[in-house]
Amino acid sequence: MSRHARREAEEMLAAGDLVALGRAADEARRKRFPGDIVTFVIDRNINYTNVCVSGCRFCAFYRPAGHPEAYTLSHEAILEKVREAVAAGATQVMLQGGLHPGLMLEYYTELLTKIKQQSDIIVHSFSPAEILFLARQNGLEPAEVLASLRDAGLDSLPGGGAEILVDSVRQRVSPEKITAGDWLAVMRTAHGLGLKTTATMVIGLGESLADRVAHLEAVRCLQEDTGGFRAFIMWSYQPGNTVLGGEKTSAWDYLRTLAVARLYLDNFDHVQGSWVTQGERIGQLTLAFGADDLGSIMLEENVVRAAGTAYEMSVDKMTAMIRGAGKIPAQRDTAYKILKVYGEK
Repeated sequence: MSRHARREAEEMLAAGDLVALGRAADEARRKRFPGDIVTFVIDRNINYTNVCVSGCRFCAFYRPAGHPEAYTLSHEAILEKVREAVAAGATQVMLQGGLHPGLMLEYYTELLTKIKQQSDIIVHSFSPAEILFLARQNGLEPAEVLASLRDAGLDSLPGGGAEILVDSVRQRVSPEKITAGDWLAVMRTAHGLGLKTTATMVIGLGESLADRVAHLEAVRCLQEDTGGFRAFIMWSYQPGNTVLGGEKTSAWDYLRTLAVARLYLDNFDHVQGSWVTQGERIGQLTLAFGADDLGSIMLEENVVRAAGTAYEMSVDKMTAMIRGAGKIPAQRDTAYKILKVYGEK
């Protein structure tokens, strides 16, 4: 994208007509996906530990080692959660946790091996921050860690930890976390090893509109080079119970930024709307602002919940929400292959 396009994107974020932006984003979505299919995945988020040395100021989930509320799940406890997910129809599990100084690479490779021995469920897990931390803990390069995890059963990586890919923002909200360049480098390495990933963004952290566009530009450029991102996913910061505090950004700001992201990221196939942070009604509205996917029904979710935001979802509620937007609901897998289309009810 040219500098002119970046300026235009900033102007749209600042003062673009919301309805006009929605229409333009919806048209961009229709050109890529001509039908009215809207997808979702059934998965379970398993937070294997809340022990973390990063200490992000926007996170209400983590606990320092030794804290009375700190925990680390055993392999068997995680395997039981995977079995429950499979029994509930999940096709994917997401393992994500804090940066635990006591967990070495073997904890993860042995766990992945055990999961694949009991099920063929897709393991979409471990953010770039976790990968880089593991590399440093074990005296390895990120490529070596990724290759070991891939060989043990890792199928793809989520985009967690991106927040805003501008280091001045990151220094303010998560000074001990990886840099923007580190996040992008891990993703580039993963793509080079054949691991597909997703790209994420969190808005409402006090970033400028120029920062948001810089983030979009960063992931767009990497996608241009590697083609390794399957989707773009955007959340809004949840300030409850956090050190950073502040207020939630508005639903209108979320929808406006989502629409601009759909227009700007013209080399991304999928853009996901977030019912998890926005609730069902705004989640439904995202389908008129460029989103073609509503993510997961999330059989388990703990990080957003720790910040005091909790919305429940089921297959019936998800399909009703999609139908209510005049769309056709369909279950997908991690690679966005449609598994089941839900007809009229």
